[in-house]
Amino acid sequence: MALETWLIKVKKTKSANTLDTAKSSRHKYNVEVLSFEIAGLMSKLLHLWNSLSDKTIIRLRNESISLEGISKIVSDDESFLLGLACAEITENVRLAAKAISRFSTRCHDAKLRCFDRWFDEFADSGNDFHGWVLSNKDMEAKNKKMEKLVAVTSTLCKQMEELSTTENGLRKCCVPIKEQKFIDLQQKLLWQKQEVKNLKENSLWNESFDMVVSMLVRLVFTILHRIKFVFGHGHGYYHYPPLPRSLSTSATVYPTVNPNTYNFVSGPLKGNINFFDSNSKFLKPPPSTLGASALSLHYANLIIVLEKMIKSPQLVGIEARDDLYSQLPSSIRSALRARLKGVGFSASDSVLAGEWRTALGRILGWLSPLAHNTIKWQSERSFGHQNLLPRTNILLLQTLNFANKEKTEAVITELLVGLNYIWRFEREMTAKALFECNLQNSS
Repeated sequence: MALETWLIKVKKTKSANTLDTAKSSRHKYNVEVLSFEIAGLMSKLLHLWNSLSDKTIIRLRNESISLEGISKIVSDDESFLLGLACAEITENVRLAAKAISRFSTRCHDAKLRCFDRWFDEFADSGNDFHGWVLSNKDMEAKNKKMEKLVAVTSTLCKQMEELSTTENGLRKCCVPIKEQKFIDLQQKLLWQKQEVKNLKENSLWNESFDMVVSMLVRLVFTILHRIKFVFGHGHGYYHYPPLPRSLSTSATVYPTVNPNTYNFVSGPLKGNINFFDSNSKFLKPPPSTLGASALSLHYANLIIVLEKMIKSPQLVGIEARDDLYSQLPSSIRSALRARLKGVGFSASDSVLAGEWRTALGRILGWLSPLAHNTIKWQSERSFGHQNLLPRTNILLLQTLNFANKEKTEAVITELLVGLNYIWRFEREMTAKALFECNLQNSS
């Protein structure tokens, strides 16, 4: 009898150990703490997908690339600008795919582990061997599911931080507190632990790498398919009928004049040409641009300072004026000296001052948006914001990165000449008013 009891105990123990091992094995392949990084990546991809909606693409063609500042100092070539937009979006997809490939190595599914190979194949030839491209209807359903998972995972992150704060508070509590307050803190801690547990079960935390990577893979494949469709890539390969622009948004950004002028590959690639390499090269600013000189951010800050000074020239002190001059590159200093050579010291013409204000306001009206866009574009891609959802749809073509250096410097010089006059005019008017005031007081 004793032997039978002992055998039963051994079987139960072995069964329990097997179950624990199975649970441990399952959890080993759940994403858990990596869910927060994955949620950030999923958010970026969903943002990319939304940026390719019919409404956004129409706005890109009709408004974004038609900004006056772009046509004046960047380019007025529609096909070139659309090529830049396509190249930047494609580059964002490539970077997202690179991040997905890091997670795919942890998958059981052999197809997912080789994701990067299949993705490059799809990019170059359009071959979707595993049917990972989703239809619009399926994408809409997946979109809602992923948005919910991202939201719950974001809430989990906040709740875990609050739980950690509560635990640390109780642990560091050295001063005697009332019994009821201590009980309330314990109850709060228990509630937070239960809340975290529930959130883990319903968020990305509790999903397997296979499940999560599968969602990301289908999303990134569908996004790239959409990019090629919207920007006119692979019309021959995908067999999409050429529809009039007025009837279909599939052609909303396909250039009207000479559509093959920008250096992108349409249709299946031949030889050793890589789709992503082809697009990446297009994003390299030409030598004549601010981006090539690494001056776009510096000039953007300079323009924003000038904007503030021009709006309130009477508040600009001599030190601020000297500080502004010290920030100017030698090329602008030379141009400014040439423009101011022979200009008299007097600036008392109110009509001329008014004309300068009007002219400067008109210039800032188209130049200032490019400067502000440059700051926003840079800040959204800084290291501290890499895992956050982009707040805007600002593209590189809407910044000063591709702006012609010579043209931009000429415009900044014009702003400086105008600011010089209205600054001196304000000082003379102030000095005149003080002089007249002193005369009246002395008399």
